[in-house]
Formats: sequence, C-alpha cells, structure tokens
Amino acid sequence: MTLEPVHMHKISELAERIDRSFEFDESKTAADIYSLLEELKIDGKVILKAVDRLFRGIVRTEMMAQGDDPYPVTYACDSGSTNPRTYDSGLFVDFCHCGLAATPTDLDVQRGRTIVCAAYSSSQRVAMQPTSGWETFDEGLGRAKLVTIAPDELKRKAPDMVHSFAMYLAESEHILFMKDRIEPESFFIMDGPIYPKQLMYWMVLDDEEVKIRQNDNARKILQNYIDIMDHFLENRSPLIGFVKNPIDRQIMDSIQKKREAFDLPWTLDSQFFRNFLSPQKVDPTTGQGNVAKNSKNNGRNGKHNGSRNAYITYTNWFMQPNRFYEKLLNGTSPLAAGDTLQQKLRHSFSPEDYALCFFMLYVPSTDVVFKVEAPYGLIKDDFLRMQITKKVLFDISLHGFPLTLTKADHLAKIRKVEREEIDKFFENMNPDITYNDTRWGKINEI
Repeated sequence: MTLEPVHMHKISELAERIDRSFEFDESKTAADIYSLLEELKIDGKVILKAVDRLFRGIVRTEMMAQGDDPYPVTYACDSGSTNPRTYDSGLFVDFCHCGLAATPTDLDVQRGRTIVCAAYSSSQRVAMQPTSGWETFDEGLGRAKLVTIAPDELKRKAPDMVHSFAMYLAESEHILFMKDRIEPESFFIMDGPIYPKQLMYWMVLDDEEVKIRQNDNARKILQNYIDIMDHFLENRSPLIGFVKNPIDRQIMDSIQKKREAFDLPWTLDSQFFRNFLSPQKVDPTTGQGNVAKNSKNNGRNGKHNGSRNAYITYTNWFMQPNRFYEKLLNGTSPLAAGDTLQQKLRHSFSPEDYALCFFMLYVPSTDVVFKVEAPYGLIKDDFLRMQITKKVLFDISLHGFPLTLTKADHLAKIRKVEREEIDKFFENMNPDITYNDTRWGKINEI
C-alpha cells in the first residue's frame, strides 16, 4: 500500500476544504440556463434550438422494461482499433476492424467484417503500396484495405490522422457494405457520434501542416457518411449515434459568451446536464419542481423517492444547425466541408436534414450521462422522434446500456494480446517502447 492512514487523513482534510466550498443548490441556475436553450444564438447565428418544446422527462425503469420493444430487431456497429502503432522506422500505422451485431443474434450478419489499415511515413523514400480496391476474404464476407497518407500531407497530428482514417473508413464502409442485409423496420445504433467530427475539422481547417483535404480517402469518408444518412432517410429507418462519454462544451462556452447573469459552475455540457437531470430536483408531488416550466413526468404519480435504480431522466431533442466544431464549421454535418469539396459531395436531401440533433439522458444508478444523436431528417418526424426516444429508454431500462452495442463492442474489439501479435508481423521493424510500456506491460487487460 502506497498511502498509509496518516497520508489519507491529510488528503481528507484537504478534500474537506474544497468540499465545504460548494453548495449543491444549483437548480435555479440550471433552470435559467435551460430556458435559454429554446433558441441559443451567438453572433446572430442559431447554434442550438429545441425540436418542438423544452422539457425534462423522467421514466420509471421497471414500467418501461415491462413494455413492448418499439424495435425488436436491433443492429449496432462498432470498430476495434490497435490504436496508432509507431515503429523505429518512423512508421505510423493503425488497424481498425469493424463488425455489426444484431439482436436477435444473426450469425451471418455478424460474420461480415471490414478491416482497414492506415499508414503514414514522413519519408519520401518509403513506397507503401495501398490496395487499389477491396480485398475479400472469408468467402466474401470480409473485406480489407490498406490506405496511406502522403508525406507532404502531414507535418504533425500523425497518430490522430492515421487513427481517423482507419476508424472512420472502416466504420462507414462496413455500414454501407452491410446496409442491404439489415431487416426493414429495425433500429440501427452507431457507436459514438454519427459524423466523423475530428476529420471534418481538419478538412475545413486551412493548415499547411495538416493538408488532408487533398486526400482522396478523406473525401471518400465524408461522402460515405452522407450516403449512410441518405440510406436511412430514404427508408425512414431509425438511426442513432450513442455517445458514451460526451465531452462537448459548446453550450457552456456559448452561455459564457452571452454574459448572462450567471455564475456558471460548469465547464462541460455533461456536467450541466447531470445537474439539470438529477431526479432529486423534481417535486415528488407534481413531477416538475423548479427545473423547467415545461417539464413533464412519466413516472408513477411523479414520485421518485425510491432507489436510484428506479428512474432515468432525459431532455427533449435539440438541433445544432450551425458552428459545430469550434468556430470553423458552419454546419453540423459533412456538408459543412465547404469550398470546392462541398460542391463535389452528393446528397439526396436538403442540407438541413443532415444537421445534427441530440438529446441527453441521465442514469442515476450509475451517475452517467449519455448523448444520443440523429440527423434532423429523421427527428423532424414527430412519431419517429418519439419512437427513437422510447427505444433508447427501453434498452437502458432493460439492460442499463444498449445490449446490441455491448455485443458489437465484444465483436469488434482488438485485444491487447492481438495487438502484440500484430506487432510481430512487422519483422523488419521494432515497435517504439516507452517507459510506461515496460512499467504497465505485465498488467492484464480487462
């Protein structure tokens, strides 16, 4: 044991000095902030607005789980990655492996896999040969591809870009590869956001050191995500992105810029929503309390004084029409790429239909906030929006987390022992080793 009781005692004294500085009565501030989200503007641009009306909902998990599943057939897509590997030759490489899980289990669908290897070297003398097309394996149910980033396209951000190329290309290509095998009237879950946000950012940024906008694979990735949305919009089929660890700060940053009369205690949007969605702040007699004037309650008689396992709280849907990533994207979809690239992107629907929409939900039993994303073209339909919301709440009530997404994670994950085996395939190179690799390398991965 590193810390002995005398050390812990002193730490507790320091923590107490901080803890006593905070009063957890922020409901008025949270309610005032939430009222601004009906239509939040910065510099005359609407960056966030409520779809329909503002409210906070609360559902009793036991009653929700005993109901009918709005979409009994569910699919979830996830990708596993080696994470960027570096070698003593200066090579950066990442392998990404994408799979699709189904509930009820469909072994034929789950057998389909897409593998993308993305590689980069700063040396002009290294001649890596990308595949001209897809190489099939496993009786045609698997596809694999090697893509490269040219030396003159990157002077920095090599690990980030290699990872983005591998992950986003594998994910988008696999969804398009499998889309016709998906049953109609099913529900589709993407792991994480519905759009390749980091790649979108660098495609817009005019940076001499990150010039990936000229890369054909980067452009292909943006087109793929538009094609995915077109497929689901044309079929009126529900699709969501389930964000497990939302780190957005756009709302809090925007509130700060508006300089309203708030002493804002939160930095991340998720911190605000965790506070706002705390079920303890709902009046047990009315189900509304002082959270928002348009609150609604789906619990039994509005009472929620029991176990923290008994309830889930959630917000209405919001639309983000503008200024998605810092100040550089004037929209929230791949169509925001701009310039000549935007003109080359094909799309079947109005640009507004691709705008990002989301709602937040809070699970008190685990004290976790999730973000659920979908394109506006689906969410603007009142019935479809209600069904999507109900399906997410049903899955969380039943399993605590979307079961099919858990299955997809197990299906796609590249484990540590497999990553180490992949390193051995590079016979002419040695992986770069850091002190932390030797320090923690013997600890088993969970």
